[in-house]
Amino acid sequence: MKKILIMGLPGAGKTTLASKLVPLLNAKWLNADEVRKKANDWDFSREGRLRQAERMLKMADKFIKEGNYVVADFVCPTENSRNIFKPDFVIWVDTIKEGRFEDTNQIFKAPVTFNLRVKTKDAEKWSLEAYKLIKKI
Repeated sequence: MKKILIMGLPGAGKTTLASKLVPLLNAKWLNADEVRKKANDWDFSREGRLRQAERMLKMADKFIKEGNYVVADFVCPTENSRNIFKPDFVIWVDTIKEGRFEDTNQIFKAPVTFNLRVKTKDAEKWSLEAYKLIKKI
């Protein structure tokens, strides 16, 4: 149980939650915007989003092979993108009903399965809750 996905709409609080959870787990952090910046790939088409999920998967798996926890915060808007990333633990940040990008709102599908559903913007509380659940498993 090492690959943790923090997913949800843009502006929901994924990065804030990740910033609190990463130190608790002493994890490597993959922030989708930083990964896109490094790859210089700002393509948000269907293909671009799947390419990003594959990129995040490769980076996460490398860190896991080195013995690390990995916390990845990215929208991961479709079941297909979540299946590509193959998380061990899913945190759905469900604090807003619409994000700031209409194209993302249109394709975003709520996850059917998840380990923790975050309903309020309280990163301190939810990071501790996530930590406890991750460490139990």
